Amino acid sequence: MKVRAFATVALLLVAACGSSSPSPGVSTKPPPNQGMTPQSSIGAGEGALNLIDWGGYVQSLWQAPFEQQTGCKITYKDAGSSDEMVTLMANGGGGQWDMVSSSGDADLRLIYNGSLKPMNMSLIPDWQNFQTYFKSPPFNTINNVHYGVSLQWGPNTLLYNTKKFVNPPTSWSVLYDPQYSGLVTIPDNPIQIADAALYLSKKNPSLHITDPYELTQAQFDATVNLLKQQRPLVKTYWSAVGDEETAFKSGDVVVGAAWPIMTTDLKAANAPVNDTIPQEGATGWADTWMLATKAPHPNCAYMWAKWISTPQVQAEQALNYGETPVNTKACAVMESLQPGSCAAFHANAPGSYFDTIKFWKTPLTTCPDGSEKCVGYPQWQAAWTSIKG
Repeated sequence: MKVRAFATVALLLVAACGSSSPSPGVSTKPPPNQGMTPQSSIGAGEGALNLIDWGGYVQSLWQAPFEQQTGCKITYKDAGSSDEMVTLMANGGGGQWDMVSSSGDADLRLIYNGSLKPMNMSLIPDWQNFQTYFKSPPFNTINNVHYGVSLQWGPNTLLYNTKKFVNPPTSWSVLYDPQYSGLVTIPDNPIQIADAALYLSKKNPSLHITDPYELTQAQFDATVNLLKQQRPLVKTYWSAVGDEETAFKSGDVVVGAAWPIMTTDLKAANAPVNDTIPQEGATGWADTWMLATKAPHPNCAYMWAKWISTPQVQAEQALNYGETPVNTKACAVMESLQPGSCAAFHANAPGSYFDTIKFWKTPLTTCPDGSEKCVGYPQWQAAWTSIKG
């Protein structure tokens, strides 16, 4: 489950530079709605917009001016998990919901079950200003067909107690080290299996893991076995930001997988912590506004996608929510709102930065070679339950 919290300061803001041409996303079997033609223009607003969001993605700071300018009155529901989003969006949104701010662990599920229809990026002017990776990422773009507009992102970091680790840890191996038994915390989420797979891809090259979300049965079994070995070391599997922060404040844990927001909040509370991206790299999450197949207010939906992609709103959202915007022009706005944030949070990092981050995407049974030998997400969910015991 992915539960978010607000932040009042910027986090790892990387509006990175990269190549000028976006990739076609992922090339694989066509989803059921791939042949649908997206609308070619934005017509008059329908006066309403129904959204499913991660709590905090709809705030008065940017909601009120949007409604005033467009006449589209927003009704929204905060979802508590990716699974809840998938359920709510069933049957193309059921003719009730227009858009969902889906994360990478749900995107492909929604695309392949027919809940979403393609979107026309030419109707989103600021799409051209997105960091290259987020124009057509593999979690929301298939065969060069876009199923949503990238929004914000963050890396999954290694958080540690600086009193326990005088020298910063350099590897995810500390999460599997018996000397930290009962002092480890990791997210309660099946997609966490990918973090272990990423670590194993470096620790055990003979497994030939090239993508932590595309695992054969043998690779998957090895990863699950590692996580079962880790189980006795884990003090708590956190599902909310506050859960992990409380555990670090109390000293119940000294190391764990986290989001940058925890580091910011804990440092503000004078807790002795810091974070790092280890030598093996890291996974990361990225959210996308996606359009329901049966959206009753498609024009208002496109107006919202345009609005939420602008530098001003991207910057406001990043600073309030504790994320990194995808629009490269949001950097200057953030600097005006919080001087020093761009330099402090590596706003001009090169596009190669993303080579170190493997962003969430729903595990499918179809492997890169077209075979059906990979382990699909339902098996990940079942395995996660068995891992926790």
